[in-house]
Amino acid sequence: MKTIKILLGIAFLSIAVWSCKNEVTPETKTVEVETTEVKKQLDPDAVIAKAEFNIEGMTCAIGCAKTIEKKLAKMEGVKSATVDFENKLAMVEYDEAKVTTTNLEETVKKAGETYSVNGMKTVESFTSNGAKKECSKDCKKACCADKV
Repeated sequence: MKTIKILLGIAFLSIAVWSCKNEVTPETKTVEVETTEVKKQLDPDAVIAKAEFNIEGMTCAIGCAKTIEKKLAKMEGVKSATVDFENKLAMVEYDEAKVTTTNLEETVKKAGETYSVNGMKTVESFTSNGAKKECSKDCKKACCADKV
């Protein structure tokens, strides 16, 4: 009889504990967050210039060239920037009112201690595919005078 009382006591106690237990499901709330993506807006009346220059000191395409490319592209007034690791060539389109070639050179130098800029020039159009143009043997232009 004592065993039955103990078993009934345990059963009653477990039912009481189980029934008092709060079954709470976690409440899920969806919060809408307004994100505003700030896109670089260039002045539609801006005078866009193009600059090409060589970058010395790069050792890899991803760590060096892409880092420099991203830093140049993030500059205010820069429309586009491309850095070609193979040819050590950077091509940048920028707003002349906001960016100077000196600013571009400073940005490259700040990207890493080993980077240096040389051969900075503004151009009408970029060399095709970043490849350096070669003069033909019968070229009479002043730029080719010392190369032929």
